[in-house]
Amino acid sequence: MARILNLETATTNCSVSISDGSNIVCLKENNAVNYSHSEQLHVFIKEALEEASLSFSDLDAIAISKGPGSYTGLRIGVSAAKGLCFSLDLPLISVPTLESMANQIGVSKGELIIPVLDARRMEVYSAVYDSSYVEIRDTRAEIIDDNSFNEFSSYSKVYVVGSGAEKCKEILKPTNFHFNTSIVPSAKEMAQIAFNKYQEGIFEDVAYFEPYYLKDFVLQVKKKN
Repeated sequence: MARILNLETATTNCSVSISDGSNIVCLKENNAVNYSHSEQLHVFIKEALEEASLSFSDLDAIAISKGPGSYTGLRIGVSAAKGLCFSLDLPLISVPTLESMANQIGVSKGELIIPVLDARRMEVYSAVYDSSYVEIRDTRAEIIDDNSFNEFSSYSKVYVVGSGAEKCKEILKPTNFHFNTSIVPSAKEMAQIAFNKYQEGIFEDVAYFEPYYLKDFVLQVKKKN
């Protein structure tokens, strides 16, 4: 088996897990209204190792949720993961944030999962997965309107999940669409994906790896009175 430290910082949920193979050994997370990653991430890592009775030397890899998501959150998580990989000489595994979200729900054959993360105004980050969690439409930043995801209206059920589901619910009308706003990215669902990549030897170049921002960072500047 492989012991992997999984870090999820793409949204407001600061989440850390340790997995042994595909099994979760320990999970520490806090989904605060405001981002708390800079204060909590390394505390959670320390507490998770202690709870699992492990040390850094017992780890086989570090996995990071690569995005899309919050620019600042992703930077904090990736910086921590790369620092640990450099210092411990461990491989780095990246996990698509939307894929781990899709893995939080089980669906039947012929049904789809569309994880959506809230972006600015009426925009979301989204991807589309089938019942086997295979991506059948690539990740995009898109503005939600009456025609969004209409190409999937023929499926028996389509589950739109995540923080962007609320704005989708207000606009999307197909009766086969079901909305769940409670799902947030978590290090818990990273375990199986990360372990699969570990077994296949799919690692990132630690020196050059960057988060998947999808869009350029825009600094919000307050207008002067």
